[in-house]
Amino acid sequence: MADGPLLGPDERLGLALAGRGPAALSDLFADLGNMEVAVPVLACAVLVAWLRRARRKALYAVLAMAAVPLLVVPVKLWTDRQGPLTEATGYYPSGHTATAAVAYGAAALLLAPYVRRSWMMLVAAVLLTAATSIGLVLRGYHWPLDVLASWCLAAALLLVLREVSSRSRRRSSSRTPRC
Repeated sequence: MADGPLLGPDERLGLALAGRGPAALSDLFADLGNMEVAVPVLACAVLVAWLRRARRKALYAVLAMAAVPLLVVPVKLWTDRQGPLTEATGYYPSGHTATAAVAYGAAALLLAPYVRRSWMMLVAAVLLTAATSIGLVLRGYHWPLDVLASWCLAAALLLVLREVSSRSRRRSSSRTPRC
């Protein structure tokens, strides 16, 4: 995290990548992890799920998104890792990556039942999160391991979301009267 055998290679790779690629595109990609961009996408998916009576799933998705700062901020304070190209600390894990991954991933889980090719929702969520991650590293906002840590955190949250959502669906279908 803030020390150890991966720190040197992580910093070398991060510094080698920082400033690479077109700045405007890297900025656009990095901005996909902003709350102002990612959360409205999730809000739209929550609204669709809510209107289609998948209210528990919608609520669980909101709770997963609310868990992001509750998990990321204490880890940032605990590790106090310095960011690339700055003396400031508190960069591990990447809050923008976690926000993007959970918002787009939860939106994909919510919308998948309503689209013909549901796997495309997952692909879109992964691509948006990957673009965010690439933008953050290329702009020098985060080290590669900051981003990787957030992918792991988000994956854990999304697996829990998927599990509780599927349990909720099984429980509600078991109470449906049979004809």
